[in-house]
Amino acid sequence: MRHGIFCLGCCWLLMALLFVGGLMNLAWVAAIALLVLLEKTTPWGVQISLLTGALLIEWGFISVIRAGFAA
Repeated sequence: MRHGIFCLGCCWLLMALLFVGGLMNLAWVAAIALLVLLEKTTPWGVQISLLTGALLIEWGFISVIRAGFAA
């Protein structure tokens, strides 16, 4: 029970995104699931997670900059 509450507390946003993404596009959910599987099961999982994090941060910055120029 304690582990379930901890998991829900730390991963609620990912769960919500997967639910919404699954309703909109199943291919995105499959891609995220594959990425998580690679992070958890391969010896280079830490490097994959660091690269993924860096790419998502960069994508976020680019999105903010584009939105600023579009306004």
